Amino acid sequence: MRFTLAVAAGLLVAGVAAAPASAGAPEGAYWRVEETFTKTHPHPVGSGYYLTERSVSTDWLSPKGERWTAFRELGAKPATKKDEAAWRADGSPTTWAYRTEGMKFRLSTKPGKGWVKRDDDWPGTFKLGAKSYTYQQLQALPSNADALRRRLSADVRAWIDEAAKEAKTTAPKATKQDWLVNADRYIAEHAVQLLYADPVPRKVRAAAYQVLKTTKGVGDLGRGKDPLGRAGHKLALPVVSGKGTVLKEQVLVDTATMTLLAEYTDLTENGKPVLGKSGVTTYKVGWTDDKPAVPDAS
Repeated sequence: MRFTLAVAAGLLVAGVAAAPASAGAPEGAYWRVEETFTKTHPHPVGSGYYLTERSVSTDWLSPKGERWTAFRELGAKPATKKDEAAWRADGSPTTWAYRTEGMKFRLSTKPGKGWVKRDDDWPGTFKLGAKSYTYQQLQALPSNADALRRRLSADVRAWIDEAAKEAKTTAPKATKQDWLVNADRYIAEHAVQLLYADPVPRKVRAAAYQVLKTTKGVGDLGRGKDPLGRAGHKLALPVVSGKGTVLKEQVLVDTATMTLLAEYTDLTENGKPVLGKSGVTTYKVGWTDDKPAVPDAS
């Protein structure tokens, strides 16, 4: 997800063993995670209208811990009918450029060329929250929801202890309670991560979904569809807030494959949307034998 544990925490502060899931062989050469993010550009252009931008990023993760990553801008268009009218009145431009805070920004209705590369700095492990796991360790995660919750809770508590310890020098007024108050949120985020980011067995993803939907503060919003028309079950994560900033997130889950379909992010400051950071991300995840390549421009 685009808002990690550290980001969520930053809004507030400026065991019983179970039988492991079956560790079957990988179902492809790579675990592929494609994320398409749609947002409203934060700066008005032309005569004062706003644009909606789309971009796609893709990761290919091998069981050996190798990683390739790719990115492509998919183009911009007027955000609303009112913005479209203003755009047409401006002559329907296809490119925009402006300078702000010493930086020059360029936007276009056409997709970018994109790029793909191997991440040679990748540590060779998989991340779950702040903890690193090997592929084999991911396969051995509990497939029982209660046992998985205990594991995720232990990871969250360890992370909170470390974060509170580090904050003693960077934020002396911070206390451990600043993180503990959002412990349920952090557990929910860990559970969501298991639905897309890491190549765990389906039984583990099913357990993660049960952990997610039964975590305190998670709301059940019923069935829904994402921008691609795919159906799933929608859940609202616990809200994070502090110093006028409020983060609300909803996720849509395919309960057949137990994978994440979409994430809806609503970040506000003093009641106003934070453009550029609020939006919707659609996900396409699963095993593939296709080699890493620049994402399609669709």
